[in-house]
Amino acid sequence: MPVVRIDLWKGREKEKKKKLIEKVTAAVVDTIDCPTEAVHVIINEIEKDDWGIGGTPASVKFPDK
Repeated sequence: MPVVRIDLWKGREKEKKKKLIEKVTAAVVDTIDCPTEAVHVIINEIEKDDWGIGGTPASVKFPDK
């Protein structure tokens, strides 16, 4: 059972995450020739305040518009 974990900043639309799950699942199925039902995709949504890049919180480096 392949498990794919994806960390993203919080705030993506439900439809975008649904599409991401579909496409990642298809890529895994095509690449390793396993059944679609065997693929698990887990999306972890993380606040920008809790994600650091080069010693700086992502919320500072990439403020919301």
